[in-house]
Amino acid sequence: MIPRLYDTLEGEVFVGGENVRDYNLEALRNNVAMVLQKNVLFSGTIAENIRWGNENATDEEVEQVCKSACADDFIQAMPDKYNTYIEQGGTNVSGGQKQRLCIARALLKKPKILILDDSTSAVDTKTDAMIRKSFKEDIPDTTKIIIAQRVSSVCEADKIIIMDNGKIADMGTHDELYERSPIYREIYDGQTKGASEDE
Repeated sequence: MIPRLYDTLEGEVFVGGENVRDYNLEALRNNVAMVLQKNVLFSGTIAENIRWGNENATDEEVEQVCKSACADDFIQAMPDKYNTYIEQGGTNVSGGQKQRLCIARALLKKPKILILDDSTSAVDTKTDAMIRKSFKEDIPDTTKIIIAQRVSSVCEADKIIIMDNGKIADMGTHDELYERSPIYREIYDGQTKGASEDE
């Protein structure tokens, strides 16, 4: 039996109204995609790296997910575009480019649940906002779980959970938390004030 990673110590997790323990593990994993802050790119072309999400994807599908991940512009500027060779580990692309390619790869899987673990930390706030806008338009029915230190990445979420010393300190919408949570208000004001001063 394949072990279930990060099983709950208490409580239950439901996906689509069904307890995850009742799912076929392969089916569950096929419906979940995760993008980490530091993902891995493999030696091969950009298109080959993206198709790790779906090896049977068409060129049009590859290009579409790259547009959604705000990666198409920099790919088109490369000498061989989607046939540009990526070195092992993605050493010939920037951190932000690598993150966007990994987001595109996850989108190609067409997951029901997309987990983003600080996966836009290396892109600027404008690009981050564009990626979130494309998520809203292109994958509205996909559940997005966003783990972020940048408050602008989550302030439009249906529910925000504030973690403090490994425990849930509060949860709610941006407006609710800004009204009642000193932790959230301090983070939001500190980051938005800092951003406005930088502009």
